[in-house]
Amino acid sequence: MNPILQARNDMLGQMEQMRELSAAPIRPAAQIDGAVAEAGVGNAFEDALRAVDAQQHQASAAMAAVDSGQSDDLAGAMIESQKASVSFSALLQVRNKLSSAFDEIMSMPL
Repeated sequence: MNPILQARNDMLGQMEQMRELSAAPIRPAAQIDGAVAEAGVGNAFEDALRAVDAQQHQASAAMAAVDSGQSDDLAGAMIESQKASVSFSALLQVRNKLSSAFDEIMSMPL
């Protein structure tokens, strides 16, 4: 299958999952997971960091496969590389926003 069509089908599948989730009633996180998960900005940022790292490793593996001749899917490797790049840029923007918010809170008078 064409990598662009595969990416489109993946995105359509994700959109369908989001539509199904949006139709479901909203439940607290403890009911979804079955256990109380630690909530917090630090844990959320760490999860996002791990997801971005996984995407970068996946893109690196795809590019290495193309470089070594194991794969001829250059378009797919470039798409993975762009996904990782966009994810990393978004993560940096979130980090910068969190940092500036922390600086503002710290500079507030008591």
